[in-house]
Amino acid sequence: MTSATGAAAARRGGGTGGSTADLRGFREVQRLAYACAEAVAAQLRPGVTEREAARMQREWLRERGVRDWFHLPFAWFGDRTAFTDFRIPLQFFPTNRHLEPGMAFILDMAPVHQGYTADIGYSGCLGLNPVHDRLLADLEAHRELILREVRERRPLRGIYEDVERLMVRQGYANRHRAYPFGVIAHKIDRVRPRRWSPTLFGFGTQSLKGLASDALHGHRDGWSPLWSPYKFSDHPPRPGLWAVEPHLGFRGTGAKFEEILVVTDSADPQESAFWLDDDLPHVRRWQEEKAA
Repeated sequence: MTSATGAAAARRGGGTGGSTADLRGFREVQRLAYACAEAVAAQLRPGVTEREAARMQREWLRERGVRDWFHLPFAWFGDRTAFTDFRIPLQFFPTNRHLEPGMAFILDMAPVHQGYTADIGYSGCLGLNPVHDRLLADLEAHRELILREVRERRPLRGIYEDVERLMVRQGYANRHRAYPFGVIAHKIDRVRPRRWSPTLFGFGTQSLKGLASDALHGHRDGWSPLWSPYKFSDHPPRPGLWAVEPHLGFRGTGAKFEEILVVTDSADPQESAFWLDDDLPHVRRWQEEKAA
């Protein structure tokens, strides 16, 4: 579905939790985040560290007015893109790992701008890496599967399991299982713009409060803002905006995309769920490969 069709669904009261103007605001901050990822990726050179790449993202976004975060930027290089041997949350934070020729990288950031939130993941490689290229190409099937099954109103837990089965058929490991609670996605929402927005363990306190509030209300009503393989996600897709991030791993190389999926309560299957924006780097890459 195109963004225009999605906006039409919102105008008809599709229950996204936001108006057409809201969707435009989320789309703009998501595009801002991807523009940051592309700009930083173009500057990466051998010897740059994960911490330097994370700082480059922060500075680029702050120069463009970002003052709050769902979470601060991350950067992962080499086998850390596949979360190799990750056991505790502290391992997700940027390190002094140096980028090398042929090495895969992931840039991940979640800025809040003018009250709108985005959470994106950008996979790239410094030079040639056929394994990384294959991973990126095979992610397209996951984007299609997720949208189709959300429109079918399958339980989130069941969709998660289908994504994992597809990964296994492709010959890959599910690396989003390494995230806290094994999540493939989480809900996002608007936050109140403030002049000073502190972070706690790398996460914006306002966004954490919103997620905690959703978790509290969801527990009472039988749903969760976290899309996981566990029982608390065994419910149909909840209307709202979800940051979705299927993450593939193969022998020390990882790749993912992360972008906003809009879920509505529309009775029309085509308008019940749609990706917020189809003009994103990974989607353009797939389109160019098909055209070639």
